[in-house]
Amino acid sequence: MAEVESLLLMYASKKEDIAKRLQEFELKKYAPDEEIFAELVFCILTPQTRASQANKALSELQNGLLFKGSEKEIAEVLAKNGIRFHNRKAKYIIKARELFSRGNKIKIKSMLNTDDPKGLRAWLASNVLGLGYKEASHFLRNIGYGKDLAILDRHILSELLKLKIISKMPKSLSKSKYLEIEQKLTAFAAKLKLSLAELDALLWSEHGSLPIDALR
Repeated sequence: MAEVESLLLMYASKKEDIAKRLQEFELKKYAPDEEIFAELVFCILTPQTRASQANKALSELQNGLLFKGSEKEIAEVLAKNGIRFHNRKAKYIIKARELFSRGNKIKIKSMLNTDDPKGLRAWLASNVLGLGYKEASHFLRNIGYGKDLAILDRHILSELLKLKIISKMPKSLSKSKYLEIEQKLTAFAAKLKLSLAELDALLWSEHGSLPIDALR
């Protein structure tokens, strides 16, 4: 299959960069609670919003509002930075802050059962407003626990369609549909002898012709 051969050649040329970026994500698991929570907020912000805009908004929130700001103050920052559904996402951030706070401190790490990433993903998708399976997978990848999880955004799905791993673009992704596609992608990754995280990074880079170090 020409597409697969092309993909393997592309991987060979980017292997070191992919390994380096995934190692950087891996090291995040040792970051303090505040950093882990900030990654969660980033993943709440990204749906239907560019990563660069989400990153800019998050950086501004980290100047004092992320842990102390009101819903209104947070919404204003999100709106200013072009975050879609800024009012809704501000509410999600406040709810997440309440969920992961103990006293006046964020204690997110002690609440995450990282021994079971797939179970943790399901828990996050059920308990954190604004996180579906895609966003929860994204968050876990970004903090070093997503090696075997698929991040099925529209860019990745477009690449899967080209590779004939899926026959059509899904109109929506229910939990069952997400897991069905993830299973197909897992089998494809195994044939290539890659982890899902490695394959995701490769497909992401291939879709946008972007350098691996821009993966966020």
